[in-house]
Amino acid sequence: MSLKAQLQSDLKAAMKAGDTVKRNTVRLLLSAIHNAEIDKGGELTEQDVVVLLQKQAKQRRESIEQYRKAGRQDLVQEEAAELAVIESYLPRMLGEEEIRQEALAQIEAVGATGPKDMGKVMGPLMAKLRGRADGALVQRVVRELLARRGE
Repeated sequence: MSLKAQLQSDLKAAMKAGDTVKRNTVRLLLSAIHNAEIDKGGELTEQDVVVLLQKQAKQRRESIEQYRKAGRQDLVQEEAAELAVIESYLPRMLGEEEIRQEALAQIEAVGATGPKDMGKVMGPLMAKLRGRADGALVQRVVRELLARRGE
Protein backbone atom coordinates (compact mmCIF):
# COMPACT_ATOMS: atom_id res chain seq x y z
CA MET A 1 0.00 0.00 0.00
CA SER A 2 1.34 3.41 -0.93
CA LEU A 3 1.94 6.01 1.74
CA LYS A 4 -0.84 8.18 0.33
CA ALA A 5 -3.30 5.26 0.42
CA GLN A 6 -2.18 4.48 3.97
CA LEU A 7 -2.89 8.06 4.99
CA GLN A 8 -6.35 7.93 3.41
CA SER A 9 -7.12 4.67 5.18
CA ASP A 10 -5.84 6.01 8.50
CA LEU A 11 -7.94 9.15 8.10
CA LYS A 12 -11.10 7.02 7.93
CA ALA A 13 -9.97 4.96 10.94
CA ALA A 14 -9.17 8.11 12.96
CA MET A 15 -12.56 9.58 12.13
CA LYS A 16 -14.34 6.40 13.27
CA ALA A 17 -12.25 6.25 16.44
CA GLY A 18 -12.77 9.91 17.26
CA ASP A 19 -9.01 10.58 17.31
CA THR A 20 -9.07 14.30 16.53
CA VAL A 21 -5.30 14.87 16.63
CA LYS A 22 -4.58 12.10 14.14
CA ARG A 23 -7.59 13.04 12.00
CA ASN A 24 -6.55 16.69 11.75
CA THR A 25 -2.88 15.88 11.17
CA VAL A 26 -3.60 13.31 8.46
CA ARG A 27 -6.02 15.72 6.77
CA LEU A 28 -3.28 18.33 6.78
CA LEU A 29 -0.80 15.86 5.25
CA LEU A 30 -3.25 14.76 2.57
CA SER A 31 -3.93 18.40 1.76
CA ALA A 32 -0.20 19.09 1.43
CA ILE A 33 0.16 16.05 -0.86
CA HIS A 34 -2.80 17.22 -2.95
CA ASN A 35 -1.32 20.72 -3.30
CA ALA A 36 2.07 19.29 -4.28
CA GLU A 37 0.40 17.11 -6.91
CA ILE A 38 -1.35 20.16 -8.33
CA ASP A 39 1.96 22.04 -8.46
CA LYS A 40 3.69 19.08 -10.11
CA GLY A 41 0.82 18.42 -12.50
CA GLY A 42 0.55 14.72 -11.63
CA GLU A 43 0.91 12.01 -9.03
CA LEU A 44 3.78 12.22 -6.56
CA THR A 45 6.18 9.32 -6.31
CA GLU A 46 6.52 7.51 -3.00
CA GLN A 47 9.88 9.28 -2.55
CA ASP A 48 8.25 12.68 -3.14
CA VAL A 49 5.63 11.92 -0.49
CA VAL A 50 8.34 10.95 2.02
CA VAL A 51 10.22 14.19 1.32
CA LEU A 52 7.00 16.17 1.76
CA LEU A 53 6.31 14.45 5.10
CA GLN A 54 9.86 15.20 6.22
CA LYS A 55 9.31 18.88 5.44
CA GLN A 56 6.11 18.82 7.48
CA ALA A 57 7.97 17.18 10.38
CA LYS A 58 10.73 19.77 10.15
CA GLN A 59 8.14 22.58 10.29
CA ARG A 60 6.69 21.07 13.45
CA ARG A 61 10.13 20.79 15.08
CA GLU A 62 10.85 24.44 14.27
CA SER A 63 7.44 25.50 15.60
CA ILE A 64 8.01 23.56 18.81
CA GLU A 65 11.31 25.37 19.28
CA GLN A 66 9.69 28.78 18.71
CA TYR A 67 6.76 28.05 21.01
CA ARG A 68 9.12 26.83 23.71
CA LYS A 69 11.06 30.09 23.53
CA ALA A 70 7.80 32.02 23.77
CA GLY A 71 6.67 29.98 26.78
CA ARG A 72 3.59 28.59 25.02
CA GLN A 73 3.53 25.07 26.45
CA ASP A 74 -0.02 24.47 25.18
CA LEU A 75 1.12 25.00 21.59
CA VAL A 76 4.27 22.94 22.17
CA GLN A 77 2.13 19.98 23.18
CA GLU A 78 -0.16 20.43 20.19
CA GLU A 79 2.74 20.54 17.72
CA ALA A 80 4.48 17.60 19.45
CA ALA A 81 1.34 15.49 19.06
CA GLU A 82 1.19 16.34 15.35
CA LEU A 83 4.90 15.58 14.98
CA ALA A 84 4.41 12.14 16.55
CA VAL A 85 1.70 11.35 14.01
CA ILE A 86 3.83 12.54 11.08
CA GLU A 87 6.89 10.61 12.27
CA SER A 88 4.85 7.41 12.42
CA TYR A 89 4.65 7.54 8.60
CA LEU A 90 8.31 8.28 7.98
CA PRO A 91 10.83 5.53 7.33
CA ARG A 92 13.43 4.84 10.01
CA MET A 93 16.17 7.42 9.71
CA LEU A 94 19.78 6.31 9.43
CA GLY A 95 21.91 6.75 12.52
CA GLU A 96 25.19 8.62 12.63
CA GLU A 97 27.29 5.46 12.26
CA GLU A 98 25.34 4.31 9.20
CA ILE A 99 25.71 7.77 7.67
CA ARG A 100 29.44 7.69 8.44
CA GLN A 101 29.81 4.39 6.55
CA GLU A 102 27.88 5.69 3.55
CA ALA A 103 29.91 8.93 3.60
CA LEU A 104 33.23 7.06 3.74
CA ALA A 105 32.18 4.94 0.76
CA GLN A 106 31.21 8.08 -1.19
CA ILE A 107 34.47 9.85 -0.26
CA GLU A 108 36.41 6.88 -1.58
CA ALA A 109 34.27 6.68 -4.72
CA VAL A 110 34.93 10.31 -5.70
CA GLY A 111 38.51 10.38 -4.42
CA ALA A 112 37.93 13.32 -2.09
CA THR A 113 41.05 14.50 -0.27
CA GLY A 114 39.89 17.34 1.94
CA PRO A 115 37.25 19.95 2.80
CA LYS A 116 37.49 21.50 -0.66
CA ASP A 117 35.83 18.36 -2.07
CA MET A 118 32.68 18.78 0.05
CA GLY A 119 30.50 19.45 -2.99
CA LYS A 120 31.76 16.37 -4.83
CA VAL A 121 30.74 14.20 -1.90
CA MET A 122 27.51 15.84 -0.71
CA GLY A 123 25.64 15.90 -4.03
CA PRO A 124 25.73 12.17 -4.79
CA LEU A 125 25.53 11.22 -1.11
CA MET A 126 22.37 13.24 -0.46
CA ALA A 127 20.80 11.80 -3.62
CA LYS A 128 21.52 8.32 -2.27
CA LEU A 129 20.32 9.07 1.28
CA ARG A 130 17.33 11.24 0.37
CA GLY A 131 14.46 10.52 2.70
CA ARG A 132 16.56 8.29 4.95
CA ALA A 133 18.89 10.76 6.66
CA ASP A 134 18.83 14.25 8.12
CA GLY A 135 20.74 16.57 5.77
CA ALA A 136 22.32 18.59 8.59
CA LEU A 137 23.68 15.41 10.19
CA VAL A 138 25.03 14.16 6.86
CA GLN A 139 26.74 17.50 6.27
CA ARG A 140 28.34 17.48 9.73
CA VAL A 141 29.63 13.91 9.31
CA VAL A 142 31.05 14.60 5.83
CA ARG A 143 32.69 17.85 6.99
CA GLU A 144 34.27 15.99 9.92
CA LEU A 145 35.55 13.13 7.71
CA LEU A 146 36.94 15.48 5.08
CA ALA A 147 38.63 17.66 7.70
CA ARG A 148 40.52 14.58 8.94
CA ARG A 149 41.65 13.76 5.39
CA GLY A 150 42.80 17.30 4.78
CA GLU A 151 45.15 17.29 7.79
